[in-house]
Amino acid sequence: MKKMLLAGALGCASLMSAFAHAEYPERPVEIIVPWPPGDLEDVVARMISDQIQKDYGVPSAVVNMKGGGGVIGASHVASARPDGYTVGMFTGNILTTHIIKKRAPFNAETFEPVGIAISYPMAIWAKGDLPFNDLAGLAEYAKENPVRLAHYGFNGPPTRQTLMMANKLGFEFSGNAAYDEPNCTLLASGDADVVISSVKLMRSCLDSGEAKPLAAYTAARIKILPDLPTLDEQVPGIAAPSWAGLFVRSEVPEEIREKIAASAQKVLQSQVASDIEVSTGAVLDWTADDAATSFVSEQYKRIEALLAQ
Repeated sequence: MKKMLLAGALGCASLMSAFAHAEYPERPVEIIVPWPPGDLEDVVARMISDQIQKDYGVPSAVVNMKGGGGVIGASHVASARPDGYTVGMFTGNILTTHIIKKRAPFNAETFEPVGIAISYPMAIWAKGDLPFNDLAGLAEYAKENPVRLAHYGFNGPPTRQTLMMANKLGFEFSGNAAYDEPNCTLLASGDADVVISSVKLMRSCLDSGEAKPLAAYTAARIKILPDLPTLDEQVPGIAAPSWAGLFVRSEVPEEIREKIAASAQKVLQSQVASDIEVSTGAVLDWTADDAATSFVSEQYKRIEALLAQ
């Protein structure tokens, strides 16, 4: 009799669990952005939040929880119940650099990607009148001529991968310096021959021909610069693009992740997303399931190698 009661209780619990999952979401969904409002990941998170409301008829809100280089917001998601009602919009450094450097109270197994949504529009640019148009040409030129590099900081992945690229192609920059905002002015003034910067900051001198891009530091080609090869296409194996995506606790069931992903995919395929790509140069492209998991794992290894330099 006790066995029958136990079997009945277990069957009931299993049925209730399946019903709860099938009904997701039935209460408000919260997307945690570990940064202040207004940046690209915040904008995209709000678009996805609005789409969840439209798709499922439940409230959904973005909560900006800044601090600790993103660790405070990510820690909130890590400590939430694994039920899919607390989702994080995380930038790549939260799940790579902070974990590798042991700056976070979570590890690489804490979260599971719902999907990767954003690749930030970073590229390496040269003066428009220099006699090369790609990284191989830069290497050949730099072996015979001084080339000065401007960047955001020595410890940032874009700088590290640029120096690794130079090493692989057999040259050294004659000098390099960090700036708060590497831009067209540094090229025009002669303070630098090559800069690492965003499409947005370099757009004016790109249009005037004063600067030209040599490689996109993105996971895929920048859609407004379709002829520009990525770093990975030109020097395979070292690219560590800046990216962001949606993450939940790793225990969150797959069927719940799929429902969140369905709303996110609609957003990334919308005209509004295309307009953002045109205005910012960002790559907004949805990558989910095993491809997202493999991407995060590969990026972790690459950042680990860059930080070991």
